[in-house]
Amino acid sequence: RKRTIKIKMMETTTSHHPAAQQEEEYNAAPSRTSTTLKLFCSAALLVGAAHTVYTNGNSEGIERNDNAARRRLLTSKPSYVDDIHRELKDRQKLFDDTPPEEVKYWFEYSGPLQRYYYRYSKSRKKADSFEGRDDSGVISGRFSEIGGGDDYIKFAEEAQKVKRSNSKNIEELRPYNRLKDNCLALGTAAGGKNWSFLNNEKVVSSEDLCKVLILLNMVGAGKGTTVLWETPPPSLVDSPRPWQSEQETAAMHLERNLREINAMCATGDMAVRVQVLVCEPIPAEWTNWMDSLLVDCGGSPLPSAIENAVIHSSNNDEARYSPLQIVVSSSPDTADTCHNLKSGFMEKRMQDLMLAVPSTGSSSFPKTTHQDLVSTDDFDVYIGAKWSSLITPRTVNSFLQASNDLAAAANSDLKISEQKSPEIALMGGPTSPFLIPSFVRMSYVSEENNKVAKWRMHGDFFHPAAWEVCRDSFDMTWIPHSLSHQVCDAKGNDASCGQWWLYMAEEQMPTTPEVYANEETVPLVRGGSNFVYMLTERHRREIVDNLICKRDGKSNCGQEPQAVIPLGDLESFVVNFMPNTALGKKHQTGRRPGYSRPYNSEENRVEIKEKKKLKDQEDIEKALFDYTVYPVALMRKDATLKAARARDATFNNIELKDGEAYGIPKKVKSQYYDVSIIKPRDALNGWCMSLARRGLCVLYADYLRGGDETRCAEHCGLSMDWTSIDGDVQSA
Repeated sequence: RKRTIKIKMMETTTSHHPAAQQEEEYNAAPSRTSTTLKLFCSAALLVGAAHTVYTNGNSEGIERNDNAARRRLLTSKPSYVDDIHRELKDRQKLFDDTPPEEVKYWFEYSGPLQRYYYRYSKSRKKADSFEGRDDSGVISGRFSEIGGGDDYIKFAEEAQKVKRSNSKNIEELRPYNRLKDNCLALGTAAGGKNWSFLNNEKVVSSEDLCKVLILLNMVGAGKGTTVLWETPPPSLVDSPRPWQSEQETAAMHLERNLREINAMCATGDMAVRVQVLVCEPIPAEWTNWMDSLLVDCGGSPLPSAIENAVIHSSNNDEARYSPLQIVVSSSPDTADTCHNLKSGFMEKRMQDLMLAVPSTGSSSFPKTTHQDLVSTDDFDVYIGAKWSSLITPRTVNSFLQASNDLAAAANSDLKISEQKSPEIALMGGPTSPFLIPSFVRMSYVSEENNKVAKWRMHGDFFHPAAWEVCRDSFDMTWIPHSLSHQVCDAKGNDASCGQWWLYMAEEQMPTTPEVYANEETVPLVRGGSNFVYMLTERHRREIVDNLICKRDGKSNCGQEPQAVIPLGDLESFVVNFMPNTALGKKHQTGRRPGYSRPYNSEENRVEIKEKKKLKDQEDIEKALFDYTVYPVALMRKDATLKAARARDATFNNIELKDGEAYGIPKKVKSQYYDVSIIKPRDALNGWCMSLARRGLCVLYADYLRGGDETRCAEHCGLSMDWTSIDGDVQSA
């Protein structure tokens, strides 16, 4: 397997520049100059509140970038290109064939009309429902098909066809091998323990596959007030089932997750094993039920579910490697603590199993945990999630791509010369050089009645929203050369090849009881989540080495990892909280997203009361200060405008202050968001944004990031300079 360097960003020694020295004096930080220059080549290190954005030294304009090198990677047209171009033609035809006075704002959106059933009437024997579209691009248990959504399902089917054809064309195979290549590049250096399993009625080995370990935290899973394991498992017979609400039982969400995991194995690129973490032993019927949902990972189908099923070539269950392991994580003395959702007990157990920190010694490899634990084996990717968080092939693919993009930035030969020092936009920056792609959870409103459902739907469109973050929870940074697979190799010292990233400036703030669990067990990644996160083997070793260093009382142990999200693939890092009961819950005092900003403080609330700005409007006051409903589409808009204004500030040589990330642009703007919404955006703009929201900037990376199609670069987060307003700045 290919060995790569650790993700941790490297440093380059450079001399001071007068402009950087002025910035150092302004912030009264002795090491600010060297730290700023390190960010340019390490892509992520700034201490304090300096955000580095780069130009080529010309304050009036920037030379047009040569995209030729970026296009050389793909010389033939992949099969999926025809499909997305057909979408563009259909969009354009809709605009052309519609009289101008009838053109509606929603023309820029697309997607099938979906029907959602929110209640069943026993008296009328009929389910109440309404229609709408979820154009957020987020994969949800409610509206998305198993396998990561329609685009990923179709891509996986095409990949199977190409691989079955035994094609020797490396260029044709490259898009379909990207996930496995990304996985092995940052996976375990040692071959590790391999296992054989049945996939598509064929016995295959995990050797040379992406080995994935998934840890599922099952605390809190139940049916009503009854613990899930005390109820019978659902029937797996392929026949219509009685309607169930999303809040009725955790079994439907556990089943969805297991079917998504099975879809990962079905791709032929991943070998997955699952550890289910419980507080007490569970009945064997539940173990068999879960195992039967992982047939493509090596599980045995239940005879009652599939007649004449091929269980294994040897038909010997003892010789079969089951993909499932039940881990009882507590003792009789700690069982009550384990069941307590505020204790953080299971979150800590999940971290312990994933990291496998040795009790003695100073090496993160090999692992020294008990050999009976599946987690003791070597894996390329580790996934920790609560049963309520939806994990899909798209989630894994995007995480691996983002991790390799950051590794590419660390490996880059980009250097800073004294003549070309970066300009500074004062916005803030990552405080750690160790960046790990992380996730945010989203939820739909829980529709217990049709009034609430339709009120929250906002017309014809469903709006999934986050509640653990707000627009003040993150800031933006441009990381040069953060594109893997040699996309930026030919660029040399050109910093305009790269992409925009969100970095978390605050910890995520869930509602009770999870907010207290976070305080007891801090997430592994600062700004990340305890309820859905991923690590590669390289990430794991770096974190463990840091923990060992601190345990031994050493200094200079390195920085803790910080959470980042690629702007162009943001929706892939927003994970559905499948029960959809999170929105509308009140945050605890002092534990609300945006806690680091003064205008969200209790003092500001008192000031507004004193000025009587919200007199007799208590509902509005509560909505502003006690609850967070942050639509995913708004999160992308806020992130885009923050990045565009940061870049605009460098051309105008101004300092961005709090709240100015949404002002009027002067030199450069966002092509998609900096418009007057009177009529819809043009067909090309809507098409590009649809591709980005659906995660196609990564899935079709060979075409949209490294190929001939450059029209969507801005929407995919690849344009450092955005769109020029008056023509004196050329867009990247």
